[in-house]
Amino acid sequence: MPDTWDIAILGKGAAAFAAAIKASEKSSGKARIVMVGSGPIGGTCVNVGCVPSKYLLEASHRLYYTAREVFPGVGAVNPSLDFPKLMEGVHNLVGNMRREKYEKVLRYYPNVEVLDGKAKFESPTAIKVVGTAHEKTIYAKNFIVATGSRPTAPPIEGLEQTGYITSDSVWNLEYKPETLAVIGGGAIGLELGQAFRHLGSEVTVLEAMPRIVPPAEPEVSETLQGVLEDEGVKFQLKVRIARVYKKDGKKALEVVTAQGKRELVVDEILVATGRAPNTNMLDLDKAGVRTDERGFIVVDKGMRTSNPNIYSAGDCVSKRLMLETLAAREGVVAATNILGGSEEVDYSTTPWAVFTNPQVASVGYTEDEVMAKMNACACRIVDLDRVAKAGIMGSERGLIKLVLDPYTYKVIGVHALTPNATEYIVEGALAIKYGLTYSDLINTTHVFPTLAEGVKLAAQSFIRPVDRMSCCVE
Repeated sequence: MPDTWDIAILGKGAAAFAAAIKASEKSSGKARIVMVGSGPIGGTCVNVGCVPSKYLLEASHRLYYTAREVFPGVGAVNPSLDFPKLMEGVHNLVGNMRREKYEKVLRYYPNVEVLDGKAKFESPTAIKVVGTAHEKTIYAKNFIVATGSRPTAPPIEGLEQTGYITSDSVWNLEYKPETLAVIGGGAIGLELGQAFRHLGSEVTVLEAMPRIVPPAEPEVSETLQGVLEDEGVKFQLKVRIARVYKKDGKKALEVVTAQGKRELVVDEILVATGRAPNTNMLDLDKAGVRTDERGFIVVDKGMRTSNPNIYSAGDCVSKRLMLETLAAREGVVAATNILGGSEEVDYSTTPWAVFTNPQVASVGYTEDEVMAKMNACACRIVDLDRVAKAGIMGSERGLIKLVLDPYTYKVIGVHALTPNATEYIVEGALAIKYGLTYSDLINTTHVFPTLAEGVKLAAQSFIRPVDRMSCCVE
């Protein structure tokens, strides 16, 4: 009889590790688990995603804001940039976190084995794994597909021949591009765009939609664009790129606008227009696993696929948000349900963010979504200049928006554009999860002065104008 594992996990990233750890814990270390995957352990987030991009952003902020006077009497300085050394710091951090958060963690789970290689299904109960020095068939009672996703590029004439970078390959740059075109005005494009602008590059963002960060509230998109423009980032919205070509040793883009065609010549092109699932080589049809038209795996709220013995988690799943924390939650739910649980993923209380400065943080419904669903909305916006901490920090451009159910006054959406918005958006997630009303937010004492107090001010704005409130008024 072939050797059969209890759980075989395809992937070695956040979702895979979360699933393996949860399955190990729930089975008291008795479940036999194997993780199969190629490439660096840890997946996208630690290697080419969240960790290096946020490091680069923080470093760029230090360089940019230190050179500008914010407070009277505190002079600006002229810091220097050593780009190769900065990128060396990125790689050192990535390597350290990969060791500490992934490689060393495996020591505590001796029932979990990692097998390097590319896998594909041979049947609903077996996968073939092909590595550099081995080829073997693995049988399992249950599978979790957590193979993640990869950047994609639109089919623009000449783009492949001219060359470009993505959020995966940007970390291989050996020099700072003096001019950079960013195709895509979403989270990845704006984060890396602001980082390179702060490092001194001339940055132009090209977006097909009428505004940047399309999933965000329009007020958030508009204000963030204004902040970035004041920092020198250029935007071309509602545009199409007809072709890309080489010109005098640089890269040229033919940009089509409502006014006609323009030429944009840059040192480098960053493509940040979307991602594709790493499912095309898995032979999922042999396992009876259904995918959507883009190749993402279709699951129910318990992360089960169309094959009841195969689950999926992470960025290869068909869904709206691609987040490391969400991937981990999905992995936990998948492992729990394999071992007899009945958990579900609550996407309605999952926050998402853009780590520009100021940061975008959002959870729940937007005003437009509520209007489409209920034909009414109770919404309030508090501009950041009304929040005392923002004045103290010298960062008064931004806002906090509260969206209520117009009939029950329960909080169903919280949207923020402020420094450190990611640090307190969970207050909105908890309010939505536990059905709190705006009165519950008002009656909860907040720390003063904080940016998070803006959530309470937004709740209070339902009962009185903000300009009629003293500090800490109830």
